[in-house]
Amino acid sequence: MAKKKVNPLDFAAFLESIDDNFQTVQVLDVNGKVVNEDLLPDLSDDELVELMTRMVWSRVLDQRSTALNRQGRLGFYAPTAGQEASQLASHFAMEKEDVLLPGYRDVPQLIQHGLPLKEAFLWSKGHAAGNEYPEDLKALPPQIIIGAQYVQAAGVALGLKKRNKPNVAFTYTGDGGSSQGDFYEGINFAGAMKANAVFFIQNNGYAISTPRELQTAAKTLAQKGLAAGIPSVQVDGMDALAVYKVTKAARDWAIAGNGPVLIETLTYRYGPHTLSGDDPTRYRSQETEDEWAGKDPLNRFRIYLTEKGLWSEEKEEAVIEQTKEEIKEAIKATDATPKQKVSDFLKNMFDVAPQSIQEQIDIYEAKESK
Repeated sequence: MAKKKVNPLDFAAFLESIDDNFQTVQVLDVNGKVVNEDLLPDLSDDELVELMTRMVWSRVLDQRSTALNRQGRLGFYAPTAGQEASQLASHFAMEKEDVLLPGYRDVPQLIQHGLPLKEAFLWSKGHAAGNEYPEDLKALPPQIIIGAQYVQAAGVALGLKKRNKPNVAFTYTGDGGSSQGDFYEGINFAGAMKANAVFFIQNNGYAISTPRELQTAAKTLAQKGLAAGIPSVQVDGMDALAVYKVTKAARDWAIAGNGPVLIETLTYRYGPHTLSGDDPTRYRSQETEDEWAGKDPLNRFRIYLTEKGLWSEEKEEAVIEQTKEEIKEAIKATDATPKQKVSDFLKNMFDVAPQSIQEQIDIYEAKESK
């Protein structure tokens, strides 16, 4: 049967034909029930438990980080509660040798990739030691410039391809980041070069206070990848199994030499954009909050695992207590780290300080020694 052609002058039909290609991938519904058996990922019971453990760990880390920020013991912090499936299930499909280029909300993935918790806390406080990474950590520090990590990821991905590495560069931005020029430049370059990259748009509904519907006229953010010749998919970002399944398939595609994939995760952040003055009650309704609370990724996955006999309240409580203890020890070590000096900043500017800078170093060191 011949495929129905779309009249190129019927602009409305043309848009609809694109939208038809972006159906949201889902494995678990909001009640933790499997709605697509064919897409159930091949994960062992131990792996399922480990994924849930990481998601609970991330929720506790968010709660404690928020409290530490309020106490003045942490600096910049972007809340992550609500995005555990989007962040941790996607990372769960990656390998240690894959290169992570995170945005500022992607600290949970960075820690799971190998960054010690103490260093993550130091980064939040703006301490230079927070950027001193272990040699075997394949990652860059979180990018503050919106979308800039996309351009960086494209370059890293091309490097992996040129060295015939069976690995990918993977990066994240938000729905607002998909409106940045860096976003388009990154996916276009990676697509043209068929580089080993997996790009994520974590669509949590708001770019600070700007709702997603005011960001773009595109029905989905995933479809933006088509212009760059990149296969793109939209997934339920509150469904850990769906996120893992799509990410694993995207990684397999990229390392096979087919080029990058763009994944849009439909998710939500329960807290403010950052703890630097944002008040989400000014632009989000209680009705919206209640709707997304019913889609909580932890609750959905918890029900699924509990019914399989893999999870319990006792097991979750043990994870919570262990995580709190890890955070307690890490923040204690963070607080004990020597404070930065002005002379340190000046010394970090040049490998060999020019005379003008050396004079300033001498002045400040004299003051700091008193």
